[in-house]
Amino acid sequence: MPEKTILVVEDEPNIAEVVGLYLRRAGYQVQTASDGQIALTMLEKRIPDLVVLDLMLPVVDGYTLTSWLRDRSDVPIIIVTSRREEMDRIAGLEMGADDYVVKPFSPQELVSRVRAVLRRSGAEKSVENERPVEFGDLRIDPLSRDVILAGRTLDLTAREFDLLYLFARHPRQVFSRDHLLERVWGISDFIDPGTVTVHVRRLREKIEVDPSAPRHLVTVWGVGYKFEP
Repeated sequence: MPEKTILVVEDEPNIAEVVGLYLRRAGYQVQTASDGQIALTMLEKRIPDLVVLDLMLPVVDGYTLTSWLRDRSDVPIIIVTSRREEMDRIAGLEMGADDYVVKPFSPQELVSRVRAVLRRSGAEKSVENERPVEFGDLRIDPLSRDVILAGRTLDLTAREFDLLYLFARHPRQVFSRDHLLERVWGISDFIDPGTVTVHVRRLREKIEVDPSAPRHLVTVWGVGYKFEP
């Protein structure tokens, strides 16, 4: 299997150097960009297999890059923030990022997240034996990774698709947020369970007639979530 290419967009040289070193040791090809404009120029030429993206960047910020990528690609995005930027982390997830790490972070933690995100996004996952799931006018196809609702193809991120497909394959089964982190994110030790809440809210906005009164993605208070077909 060819090496996966990771683009690291980070304006702090020491962090970029260390992250690049650990990712290369893990077997990935690494490209780096020190500001958002450089990253944008690189992305216009080629979309990598995953982007590690600092939100606070000079010239073009990480929010703009996340939005630009989501308009054109479902490439996995791991955002980097500081501990003081909780609202920024939520905003990044709302815009379609797949995961986040908080500065200061362990390089080994980041490598684990990269592996988990690539695996769960389908970049390192075989779906040959998986079948489409259909409930009424909702169709979820794991091979094409298309979700069609009432004849309309929905625009889902890789993480949103994996989450919805897991729910749909296990109708009426209740999943705790920790269980969802393990099954969909592939790692739960470093991730805020609120990440699940953000992704469920985004899915509701895309598949529910009334997201404030969901019919399919139902909250089971004190436990987690389930999918009602």
